[in-house]
Amino acid sequence: MDVLSQIRKPIEAELESFKNLFDFTLQHRNPLLETALRHVLGRRGKMMRPILLFLAAKKCGPVTDQALHAAVSLEMLHTASLVHDDVVDESAERRGQKSVNALLDNKAAVLVGDYMLSTALKHAALTGNIRVVELISWLGQALSDGELQQLANIQSEEISEEQYFEVIRKKTASLFAVSAQIGAMLAGGSEEDIEKARLFGEYIGLCFQIRDDIFDYYTDQEVGKPTGNDMKEGKLTLPVIYSVLKSDDERWKQLAYKVRSLMANDEEIAALIEFTKESGGIEYARLKMENIRQTAFGLLGNNGDESVNEALRLYLDFVLKRVS
Repeated sequence: MDVLSQIRKPIEAELESFKNLFDFTLQHRNPLLETALRHVLGRRGKMMRPILLFLAAKKCGPVTDQALHAAVSLEMLHTASLVHDDVVDESAERRGQKSVNALLDNKAAVLVGDYMLSTALKHAALTGNIRVVELISWLGQALSDGELQQLANIQSEEISEEQYFEVIRKKTASLFAVSAQIGAMLAGGSEEDIEKARLFGEYIGLCFQIRDDIFDYYTDQEVGKPTGNDMKEGKLTLPVIYSVLKSDDERWKQLAYKVRSLMANDEEIAALIEFTKESGGIEYARLKMENIRQTAFGLLGNNGDESVNEALRLYLDFVLKRVS
C-alpha cells in the first residue's frame, strides 16, 4: 500500500462521498462552462485539503454532511484561486496540463473562477454554520491579500524571511489551516482542539509551500513548473533569500533586486539559482521544513483514534517528501 492510500484509509468512505458531491457540483448545462469544469475535474489532484479536513474531523468526532459541504467549499475556493492565478501569471500550464485560460481565454477563465467562487460560498452556506461561512469568507480575503502582497513585494526594497513567510501564510498555509480548523470544529472539538488543528494545518501549509518553492531550483516536467519560473515572475523564495542575506558579496543581493524588478535575463537567473544551490540555500529550506515538522508533530498528542493520528503524521511526512 502506498503512502497516500495509508493516509486515506481511515476516511475512505468520506472521501468517496466527497468525490460524488464534488463531481455533481461541477455539472452544468452551459456548454462553455461545462467544458471548463470538466477540464478542472480531469486534472483533480490528490485532494490534500479535503483529506486534511476529514482527518481533523475524525480525530475529534464524526464526519457529518456539514463537513462534506465544507470540503467542497474549500476545494472550490482553492480551484477558483488557481484559475485566477493562472490568468494573473499568464500561465499556460498547471501541473503539466493546460490551464483554463489556455484552454479557453482570459475572459472566460476569470468568469469560470468567479462561478467556482460563488459555488464555494453556496456550499459554505449549506453547512448551516455561520462560523464556516465567516472562515471561508476570511480565507478568500487572505488568498487575495497574499497575492497582492506578493505583487507589492516586487517594488519593495526589503528582502527578508519575514516578508516571505507573511506571503506564504496567506497564500498557501491559510488553506490548510482553515481546512483542519473547520474539520475539528464541525466534529464538535473543543476550542483547544480546534486551535491545535488550525496550527497543525498552518504548519503543513508552510512546509507545502517551501517544498513547492524548492522544486523551482530543479528540472522536473512532472511538476509542470519550469526551472527558475518563480524568479522569472519576480518572486524570491526562501532558498535564495537565505543565500543572498548571508553572502558578503553585495552583487548577489543586487542581482536578487534585479530579479524582483523583472529586469534579469535568463543567464542571470540561472547564475542566481546556481549560487543559491552552492551556498546552502536548499539545505537551509529543508532544515526549516524539518523544524516546522517537529513543532507540528507536538500538536497531535495521543488523544483520538490512533489510526487517524498515524494518518496525520504520514500526511505531514508526505508533504515534506513529495516529488510533485
